[in-house]
Parts: sequence; C-alpha cells; structure tokens
Amino acid sequence: MPSTQPASGPVLLFPGQGGFDGVAFNRAVGEHPQLRAVFELIDPVAREICGRGLTDVLFREPPVELAQLLKDEPWVSQLAIYGTGLSAHRILTDNGVRPSVLMGHSLGEITALVAAGAYSVEDGARIVLRRTSAIAGRDAGNGAMIALAASPARSRHLVALLENESLAVATENHEAQTVLSGPRETIAQVKAIAEQLGIGFAALDASFAFHNPALAGAAPGFAAYVRDLPQLPMSVPVYSPIMQRFYEDDESIGDRLADHFTQPVRFSTAVRFLHGRGDRTFVEAGGRATLTSLVPKALLGLATDDVTVLSTLSVGRGNALRLPDTLAALREAGFATSDGLDAVRRQLAPSLSRDEFSVFWAQAGREVTALVNQRLSAFRDRAVDSAVALSAEPAADSDAVAAGAPGLPGREEVFATVRTLYAEALEYPEEVFTPEALLEAELGVDSVKQVELLSRASTHYGLPARSTDFRLGDYETLDKIAALIEEELRSLTGSTDPVREPEPAADSEAVAAGAPGLPGREEVFATVRTLYAEALEYPEEVFTPEALLEAELGVDSVKQVELLSRASTHYGLPARSTDFRLGDYETLDKIAALIEDELGRLRLGSAAA
Repeated sequence: MPSTQPASGPVLLFPGQGGFDGVAFNRAVGEHPQLRAVFELIDPVAREICGRGLTDVLFREPPVELAQLLKDEPWVSQLAIYGTGLSAHRILTDNGVRPSVLMGHSLGEITALVAAGAYSVEDGARIVLRRTSAIAGRDAGNGAMIALAASPARSRHLVALLENESLAVATENHEAQTVLSGPRETIAQVKAIAEQLGIGFAALDASFAFHNPALAGAAPGFAAYVRDLPQLPMSVPVYSPIMQRFYEDDESIGDRLADHFTQPVRFSTAVRFLHGRGDRTFVEAGGRATLTSLVPKALLGLATDDVTVLSTLSVGRGNALRLPDTLAALREAGFATSDGLDAVRRQLAPSLSRDEFSVFWAQAGREVTALVNQRLSAFRDRAVDSAVALSAEPAADSDAVAAGAPGLPGREEVFATVRTLYAEALEYPEEVFTPEALLEAELGVDSVKQVELLSRASTHYGLPARSTDFRLGDYETLDKIAALIEEELRSLTGSTDPVREPEPAADSEAVAAGAPGLPGREEVFATVRTLYAEALEYPEEVFTPEALLEAELGVDSVKQVELLSRASTHYGLPARSTDFRLGDYETLDKIAALIEDELGRLRLGSAAA
C-alpha cells in the first residue's frame, strides 16, 4: 500500500532491539487492558512453539527489566518487544489515533506490518519466533552489536579496515550513530580501534548479530515459512527503512522480511524521506524512547520547529509514564479524540462505565468487529438476492457416537442437559443455544462465565478437574462442549474405576434446613480448603486464611472462577448475579465467609417461603 499523499495523521514508529521498559510496562498495565489482551493472544503461540508463555514473566511485581529478559531464551525478549509495540498501537488507535504511516526499526518492522493488518497478532508472533530460531541457528550465540558515535561513511571505513566478511553496518541511525554487527571477537577489535581513534561506543542489548551477511543461509527457509501464512491487505501504509520504500499489498512480504536478514536499517534516511513528504508528528509505539531520541538527530540540518516527537510506554521524570501526556498532546493536535472508544460504548453498552467497557473491548473488540463485518456481508448478500436462504444443519454424529456406550448418555442427551444448565444459569431461553451458536461472539457469554458454566456441567456429570493446558477457546459452541463431556465420560468408562453417576446438586430446601443446623465458618473454610487443595494439587497448609489466592498462591482468576463454582455446587448454591465481583474475594477466608453468608440467606429465603 504505497502512499505519497500528504500526512493526515502521525507516523507511528515501532522499536526493535531494546524496545522494552519494564517500569513503564508495569505502570501502564493497570490503566490499559490492551496490554493483557495482546499478550493473551501471543501466549498460546508461545506455548505451542516454545512450551511456555510470557504472561507470568511480564505481568508481575517487581517489574521485569530488559536485562533480565535477555538472560532468558532469546525468543522471550523478542516477543516481549513485539507484544509491547502492538499494545501501544492498540492503545493509540482505541483513543482515536489514525496514523498516516507505520514504520518499524529492525524487529519493529514485523510489528508495523501486523499493526497494519498484513498478519494476525498470532501469526506475527509466529513470524517473530521463526525469525529468532532461524537467526539463532546461524549465530549460535556468538554475535554481538555495538553502536559507534560515528557517521555511516566513517563506520564503513572501519569495517573495511578489519577485512572481516562477518562484520557489517547493521543500522544507520543518524550522522553521529551507526550500529555494527558481527562475531563477539570482532566486535572486541572494533572497541579497541574505536578507543584508539577516540570514537565513542556502547554495547547494545541484543541477542544476536542482526542485519549481517553471515545470516544469508537462514533467509530461504524463513521466507518459505512466512509465505505459508495468510497475508492480508494492509489498512495503513507501511514504510520500510531497509528497502527505502512502501510495501505493496501484492508482493510477498515473507521474501522481503527474509531479505532484511542481511541488509542494514537506514533509519535516518527513512525519517528524512517522511519529513520531506510532509510528516511532522512522530510517535514511538513501544517500550523506552529510543527512536524518539533518534528522530531529531536524523533531521539535523533541516527546519524542525514544527516537528513533534512523542513516546508511549516509557517513563520520564519521577518514573512517570509518558503515555498520558502523549495522548493529551495528540488530542490537542487533532490526531486523537477526547472520547475515542467511549463513542462505541455509548452505542453498544451505555450501562457500562468507561473502564468496564475498555476492559471488555480489549478482550472482545476483535470478535465484535469480525461479527459485525460478517453480519454486514450477509445483509448485503440478502439485499442482492433476497432468495438466499441460510441453513446450518449440524453434522451427523457417527453411528458409534449416536448409539452411545452402554450406561452412558449419548451426544443428544448430553447436549440437552448442558443446554438446560446454561440456559438456567444465564436466564436465556433454551432455543438460542443451537449446536453451532458461538457462545461468546454470538451469545455474549464471556470467557470467565464460560469457565464457571463448564465447571458446573462437569460437576453435574462427576468429571474431574482438567489439566492446566486445557484450552477453553477450542470449545466455542455448546455442541463442542457436549462432545467434550461425552468424550470425557467415555474416558472414565475405559479406566479401572467405575464411572461416577452424576450427583444432583443439593436441593435448596435441604441445604436451608440443615442437619441440624448450617455449617459454621471454620467448617466451611476446612471443606473449601480441601476442595481447592485437591483440585490444585497443593498441600492444604498453604491455604492460610489470609493467603492471597492469585498474588501469593498463583491461582489465576479463571481458575478461581472454576474452583468457586465447584465449591458452590458442593453446597447447592444457585448461580450468582452478573454483578458479582470475584476480585472482592481474594483469600480463602473471604470465600468461606461468602459461602456461609449465602447459605444463611438461602435458609432465610426458604423459611419465608
């Protein structure tokens, strides 16, 4: 999508190596749910390819810093930089920012392409991971990078002096800073020569020697991998400081990204080109403020009185996050709106507060947008041909499934039971739960509520807790939920233990009546502690009354919903109202108090009846 039009919005710059600031990241998390939302998309890809995610590494106290990430496996810092850049982009666009151009520095070029819509967030993470592994296979951890306080021309003379094909100019940041990459021993020679010549230098926080001819052998395999990923049209022009041109929608982006393995980033030339095109506002979308500091130096010698340079996920004086001031400056310039996402909130969910809707949109905005586009497409089709009839017949079950195993309910029976459970808990009419209806995208059942409902259904059938790698997102319809439960019941049948018959939840009147009275706080606490300990495979003694379930024991909110649902089912308690706040019950003592209180109110209600 080439663009020679005058600037109508800011240029967003995505950093590469070094583009992560732990303190800024930590300060932004509480106010901007986009960070968690982006990394929730990246995490499954990291687990699939690398065996673990990033959430536990990044979302913690005290803040993790880049130096710590670099001590981990190389992919960790690369994905952290990528995800942080995308998060900053989402925050900006959710506040009404409509950039004229996106431009990335090294790794940041992948971030820019994903932000423009060329790839999904997940596929962008796959590209980053494949890039890291491809380079690691050639570099073997022996590469390094150094920034010289010298012009590109002088730096190239120094490279020629050493006569080493593995030493190269990797980045031309401005006339007084050039980055070289090469083997560690060669970089050590560069340092020695720079000291003799009085050239300042600084070692860079980089995992490998990027943008180096020695990486040529890694390029073909990487290009082939990226070519197999779906490439989509870009919604915003992306300018490459490596190619010194805009990307085209019809070119193979995988081949271009592979070319970058051996080519230098000519950042200063690119900034000067965009300035000449009329761009005057540059915003760094990512951690730190490295590119923010480079832009004025790249424009040295040009009239820059009207140039504005801003950063996002970086800190200023007193470790204050710069993002709020940046958004304010963009609003004043007319590049951001005062309400931004609030206009959408007022149309879709006026009953929610801004903060509540911001959290919702960060989690479900993409799905809502996709659903709207899908419905619009269907609407247009009907307008063109009113005779179009939409039919969706559920796939026929196999004979074995239809027949069911002896003593076990078949798929249809499981589906009917689960549909009733879900309908009662949500107060929905049963008929809306068709086999193919998407629970979240079409019926508005968010992931936390889905965990609770699945837990209730599992308890109804006496199924054990699932493993920690269970992916709720794989079961987005009630038909898939029914198939899962049916399969798990069959697995139990195949074990040496007999299949447990479903135990009905305790009747409300029986619970209220007690025998002879209701359990006290200590008894409830002991019972709930045993339930939680068995499900989590923790020793019971760690569950002290004041131990924080998430902050101290590592029980995330989704797992807490499931465990509370199991405890509630154990006591025959009804589903809670939609305004129930799990965060108010962060210790087991508070959970026990809640259950004790609900049992008391249930008894009073039965007595009044």
